[in-house]
Amino acid sequence: MDEWWALMCGCGASVLGVAAAAIALAVAAPAWWLLLKTSSSRRSTPRDKLLPAGDKVVVITGCDSGFGKATAWRLDSLGFRVFATVLDADGEGARELRRTCSERLALVQLDITQPAQVRRALERVAAELGSRGLWALVNNAGVCINFGDIELSEMSNFRGCMEVNFFGTLDVTKAFLPLLRRHKGRLVTVSSPAGDHPFPCLAAYGASKAALNLFTDTLRQELAPWGVHVSSILPSSYKTGRCSDAAYWEARHRDLLASLPPELLDDFGADYVGETKELFQRFARCADPDLGPVVDAMERALLEPRPRARYFAGPGVGLMYLVGAYFPAAIRKRFLQSLFVKKRLAPRALRRAGAARHDDNNNRDKGAGQPE
Repeated sequence: MDEWWALMCGCGASVLGVAAAAIALAVAAPAWWLLLKTSSSRRSTPRDKLLPAGDKVVVITGCDSGFGKATAWRLDSLGFRVFATVLDADGEGARELRRTCSERLALVQLDITQPAQVRRALERVAAELGSRGLWALVNNAGVCINFGDIELSEMSNFRGCMEVNFFGTLDVTKAFLPLLRRHKGRLVTVSSPAGDHPFPCLAAYGASKAALNLFTDTLRQELAPWGVHVSSILPSSYKTGRCSDAAYWEARHRDLLASLPPELLDDFGADYVGETKELFQRFARCADPDLGPVVDAMERALLEPRPRARYFAGPGVGLMYLVGAYFPAAIRKRFLQSLFVKKRLAPRALRRAGAARHDDNNNRDKGAGQPE
């Protein structure tokens, strides 16, 4: 009877599982379609229906490399008047922009964490605009100062990410908003899916992007009466900045090991920290070097007659949001681990505890057959 009941329960659970999966798919399919329709960066608007670049003026932050530099080049080629801000006006990225872009493009030295530099950048742009307004501000500057579990991460990592990704972007946005409102312009912000999904070992970066996402969504509501369109760009994994520099990850690894108290390092283990470094390096090597989808999304956010709230730039981002919104927590966890850092080693203290339990069980099993 017990076997029959167990069989029936197993069959029932299987049927319920299939039914639940069918219901999830039935709900997810239209949601997936809607998600793609409203947020995808695919070119649903024909190019000949996009607005002309004309004499439109755009400010882009973080143009030393990556998305910012590529977008500055693209917009300049379309005829925009581009103010490209760079952290290092004499750096390689700035020199390349001077060499390859037209005279319309102006380089502006700007560290977005320095209020005085933000004010000077605003004054320079405003002086050139005169009575005209600013068509668009593209908040692209950002950093990922992150490496490892929250407990292993120094507070400076969290403060560094927040200072650039949130507070710096906030300061620049507040400074340029009057010019945007005057022209009923556009605000485009490069954020990250890490701000909406709990990727392992990315808490400092993800927390700063979560703050940025909420800030951007709130601005969208507040600026709608002014006629200012607000869009977010959410890229998948791309080779930008120093992410593909093996020496960079080795240096971060050494710095982390040196910063950890001996007791904490003993609990987690140097091999656990080393595995994290190797997983970050592997992820960086697999990142896409073609920044085209992100630049396309930027262009469309600036020139589509009715820009979207969110542009998913690159493969897999829409699926990530679908899974995050409609699937159970266990599936969401496995999905995120498969996309980023999937740890195989447990912290050393947990391995010790597991080994101790295993030894205790073996000892009890051996003792169970002995005569009293």
